[in-house]
Amino acid sequence: MTTTAMDTTRIFRHQAYELLCGAKPVDGNRFAPSLVVSKLAWPRRPRVIAVERGDHATEEAAIEAAYHQGVEWVLHYG
Repeated sequence: MTTTAMDTTRIFRHQAYELLCGAKPVDGNRFAPSLVVSKLAWPRRPRVIAVERGDHATEEAAIEAAYHQGVEWVLHYG
């Protein structure tokens, strides 16, 4: 029997940006974070931001790591 794991995502708003934070299942029941940042005004131009893979035991921890990376990105580059 084959099961397909689904990514879990959550959307946050920080200042003038939308942060699409995700958690993707990886080996050993761990999760890798993912992050897409979009400006809330035109032009939106979503950007995929690299997030340290880390060793996250839960989806929540991976999403939190992505969120913190997104806030850092907005503060430094937004």
